Amino acid sequence: MLDPSVPAVILAPMEGLTDAPMRTVQGEIGTFSFAVAEFLRISQEVPPKSVFHRQVPELLNHARTPSGLLVQVQLLGGHPERMALSALVACQAGATAIDINFGCPSPTVNGNDGGATLLKHPRRIREIVRAVRDAVPQPVPVSAKLRLGWDSVDAIHENAAMAAEGGASWVTIHGRTREQGYRPPAAWEPIGTVREHLGIPVVANGDIWSLDQFRRCRETTGCTHFMLGRGALANPFLSRQVAGELGLFGEEPAHENAEGDTVSDWRPYLQRLVRVMAASPGRTPVHTVRRLKQWLRIASLQGDFSAFDAIKRADSVEEIFATLGSPVPAPKL
Repeated sequence: MLDPSVPAVILAPMEGLTDAPMRTVQGEIGTFSFAVAEFLRISQEVPPKSVFHRQVPELLNHARTPSGLLVQVQLLGGHPERMALSALVACQAGATAIDINFGCPSPTVNGNDGGATLLKHPRRIREIVRAVRDAVPQPVPVSAKLRLGWDSVDAIHENAAMAAEGGASWVTIHGRTREQGYRPPAAWEPIGTVREHLGIPVVANGDIWSLDQFRRCRETTGCTHFMLGRGALANPFLSRQVAGELGLFGEEPAHENAEGDTVSDWRPYLQRLVRVMAASPGRTPVHTVRRLKQWLRIASLQGDFSAFDAIKRADSVEEIFATLGSPVPAPKL
């Protein structure tokens, strides 16, 4: 999935935000090499294939969104055997790549032996990665998502080395500690140091909100693989800009990589998300309103969307689009 010799732009997993409908829309309007699905938490039981299909419906379409964007399954948990068996079920359900979440900072997740709490136990990272690597077919790559550490950025060196020793094909490093949460700034320098010594590809992640920040991240880390999260939602053109800088367009017109690209009208993208959510099992109008507000709040804080104050108290899709001066999209794909 990740070719070390080819630059990559990856859509980050964001719990409660980049679900299958959002991945569908982002795959249509952005330029991503692949996306990572929201984590599936492995606790006391190994989930059946039906659970994977419900959470990552792309598995029923050769692990791709309707527009062809590849999607990687992500697992979270601290029990090596259950993680390994779950990864095997994921592959039987259609997964073509497995990512292991060692970065989630949620207190609930961390209190239940998952996510960033494993950063305090480097050898357990190696054990979990190795168990998953040994369980799944050899052509299926296994990767790891890490933070810099629990409370110290220095931990990343041993933790990344343990993931590599366990058999990870690549690691993604979010440039913050668990204690830092999502508070700025992200530290890119340690990511670059790890990349220089690790021996497997390193994907840089954290605080890439603009093309200028991407350039500084690339210069600081020396990476050629990047994961975009909230920045890609704040500016739907950011992934295209980054892809252009990485040379992924080939002979694509220069304007596709223009630093000044902005969204002049958000309504077509919002309408598309509404249609996709309406066609997705289990998504109610309440879910749709919440998702639209989540997206637009990020866009208002870090992007060019200026009407969030006018819609943040809207109770329905109809109210949101009325405020934006647009009819509610017809419920069709």
